[in-house]
Amino acid sequence: MVLMGWWLHLMILEFFSNISDSMKSLFSFLQACSPFIQTARCYARPVRRKLKDIPSHLDDLPPTMLKKDYANVPVINSVDDVVKRLLSLEMANQREKMKIKIQQLVEKVRRSPSDNGSFEVQTAILTAKIRTFEEHLQRHPKDKNNRRRMLMAMDRRNKLLAYLRRVRYDVFENTCKQLNIQYTPHPAYSRRVTKRWVVKKAFCVKVFQEARKLKAAERLKERRKWQERARAAKEKQAQSEGTPV
Repeated sequence: MVLMGWWLHLMILEFFSNISDSMKSLFSFLQACSPFIQTARCYARPVRRKLKDIPSHLDDLPPTMLKKDYANVPVINSVDDVVKRLLSLEMANQREKMKIKIQQLVEKVRRSPSDNGSFEVQTAILTAKIRTFEEHLQRHPKDKNNRRRMLMAMDRRNKLLAYLRRVRYDVFENTCKQLNIQYTPHPAYSRRVTKRWVVKKAFCVKVFQEARKLKAAERLKERRKWQERARAAKEKQAQSEGTPV
């Protein structure tokens, strides 16, 4: 039994020594083949494209300019340079810069210093928002929510410009020039006339005329009631003015 135990012990030691030798040889082989493995990894790795530097319409704002909330504060001239830097656009976020940009665009087209809601001012505000949405969508083209907001703002701005073009053309030209907008009017709507469409149109017109004839009697009755009521009120007022107090 003692010899059997020693024999098992020697067999286990030899087995583990063989495993360790095989692992060492495998590790040395991997170290020798490491350049090939690294090349295969680089080949399988997806190529990361460098993001392009997209120019922003907020780049013309100097970083030393103060934020909108602190620009007109009289104490700002006597504070430390560190505080001025903290209150400047260098440390500002996108929203603070947008406030300054909207104010600059509004100052170009407003009619008077107290003008805050004219068509030109609304066009300037929408223009700043649209340009911000365009820059965001260039970086994130799959953002459908902001794309929808941009299209809604563009539709609203086109309606304002179409009204200005129709009513005050000189103001329309000045607004487009100051805000650098290229306005293209919508093409005239044209529909191909078919026999079916002509018949349907004639039928709709006939139905509308018949409905008006049916409602004419009711409208005449309502009109007579209103005339009688007005006549009674007039007679009552005349009687009240003629009686002594």
